[in-house]
Amino acid sequence: MRVVATIDVPAPPEAVWAWVSDPSRYLEFMVGATRWDVESAQPIGLGARYRMLMRVGAVELGGLIEVVEFVAPADLAWTSITGVEQRGRWRLRARDGGGTHVELRLTYGVPGFEPAAWLIGRIAARTVRGNLRRSLRELRRAVVEDELGRRSGRARAA
Repeated sequence: MRVVATIDVPAPPEAVWAWVSDPSRYLEFMVGATRWDVESAQPIGLGARYRMLMRVGAVELGGLIEVVEFVAPADLAWTSITGVEQRGRWRLRARDGGGTHVELRLTYGVPGFEPAAWLIGRIAARTVRGNLRRSLRELRRAVVEDELGRRSGRARAA
């Protein structure tokens, strides 16, 4: 199954990147995520590994993932090492006139007998798609609050 969600964030790509590239922030904005722990000596960047779980209905799905692409502040991609087969990608693109277009893609496979696995994947896709959409809204809220805090801090310092 492939699920894609997009949103425009009224902040520069670097501000959004600060959130999506930092595993310590994922539980603050990723709806449905119940675990996002660093599992490698390197916490951020190419080769970093994370143990992640997402609640889908009554089940937590996920596993160990590894960052396979890390191009700041534009592209971050991962693939599964163990657990549910998955690939994911953050794409951040500067918008004309300001702001950032954010795209989050997740492709996953459900193991098992093909027709049953397909059906389970289709049912789960509705929940996963909703989680990704709400996650992007939470990401936008968090980035905007961060940016407003920075601006007010600079105004106070001036």
